[in-house]
Amino acid sequence: MSADSAMPLVPAVSTPATALTAPTAPPTAPPAGQAPGPATAAPGGRGAWLAWGIGVSVYVLAVVHRTSLGVAGIAAAARFGIGPSALSTFAILQVLVYAGMQVPVGLLVDRFGPRRVLSCGLLLLTAGQLGFALTTDFGTALACRAVLGCGDAMTFVSVLRVGARWFPARRNPFIAQLTGLVGTVGNLVSTLVLSQVLHSAGWTPTFGCTALLGLGVLAVVLLFLRETPDSRPRAPLFRDPAHDPGRERQQAPARPPLLPQIRAAWREPGTRLGLWVHFTTAFPASAFLLLWGMPFLMQGQGESRATAAGLLSLIIVVSMGFALLFGQLMSRRPAARTPLVFSVVLGTGALWAAVLSWPGPHVPMWLLLVLVVVMGSNGPASLVGLDYARPVNPPERGGTVSGIVNMGGFVAAVLALFGIGLVLDLLTPGGGNGYTPHAFRLAFCVLYLPMALGLSQIVRLRPLAARREAELGLHRPRTRPAG
Repeated sequence: MSADSAMPLVPAVSTPATALTAPTAPPTAPPAGQAPGPATAAPGGRGAWLAWGIGVSVYVLAVVHRTSLGVAGIAAAARFGIGPSALSTFAILQVLVYAGMQVPVGLLVDRFGPRRVLSCGLLLLTAGQLGFALTTDFGTALACRAVLGCGDAMTFVSVLRVGARWFPARRNPFIAQLTGLVGTVGNLVSTLVLSQVLHSAGWTPTFGCTALLGLGVLAVVLLFLRETPDSRPRAPLFRDPAHDPGRERQQAPARPPLLPQIRAAWREPGTRLGLWVHFTTAFPASAFLLLWGMPFLMQGQGESRATAAGLLSLIIVVSMGFALLFGQLMSRRPAARTPLVFSVVLGTGALWAAVLSWPGPHVPMWLLLVLVVVMGSNGPASLVGLDYARPVNPPERGGTVSGIVNMGGFVAAVLALFGIGLVLDLLTPGGGNGYTPHAFRLAFCVLYLPMALGLSQIVRLRPLAARREAELGLHRPRTRPAG
């Protein structure tokens, strides 16, 4: 789940929590209540929602592609003649590619703009899914999922950049949460629609049609997406920004070298803190939804397939409510970031401890329900990491910073996916997939290793990030305008 993984109302108090408003070195914050500058002084309104809506439609389609294999595991095993271990490589490879692409994609967004990157992402998504629909060879299918992962990686950071350019800075937390929220619709489409279509229409028509949807969305992006309020619609996709009127011309000369761009972003304690917040909060739900949730509920807890699918869907639905709640809260009260993060991490850890230590082979349904509700907060809480990173970085590093932060949770998810599978294999005599409830309980203890690592880094970096924000004068109360 970008999960990533989705996430945009207008609060009346507090200075920007997630805007890309920090000036270049030596940084000095604008006076309280002063507009942050041209890159973030976006008007909002109908045009902003249209631009964001076009961008987020790409992200929804990417989530459909990303999660489509989750409802086709049995069919994929039969089509490619593979077992559970080989099947799990699809998910792990896709997440690895996604995580590895985050920083390069951020640099591309900063250098060439979100419209170009979204367009390239759509082409890769379409090519990867179409190849996956047509091939019957496992190696080719694996390569197609890697291509799909590259395209998927180009969507979320690009949509965040569109939102940052179109909406006022104080709305950034809500825009980010709303992007994540809308993206979960793609997960529901896979769970509720794609699984039925696959059962009735078959493999190639199902994945082929979802691939071709990308061409329609690409046409909308090329024809109607405006990156900024003063950019031209239907601008050429490949152009020299120096000859483009408006904002692009003003920004064209400021293109720092790539490695200094990454180093400058990484030097900010808020960037590193944001990465570790994303790392620590996102992965429990990601590992559960991507691969191990269904086997844990069916083989480890004895639930039916329908009940297990309902519990997984509940995580997605609950996350929508948390996204709205956290987005409003972070927009209005930036000081609530750290208490919120610790509440989600410690709450998730406590619920998993209760489940894994429950006497007897199966835990009661009420406890499973509480667990999945709490895990519904994981994805929205991970986006709070962006709220640490963006205020202390200037606008021209926005994509790079978002990519660095967004990488954290997916790296942790890979570690959890691999660790759980490794323990299950060690505890299953003779191999196979006949995992016992006891094996699942020991395997899911792996979750505490990334969690402990992430918490230690958050505790270490939070004072440094707080001092940096104080230097910049961020989050100081400001007076409402008269009237």
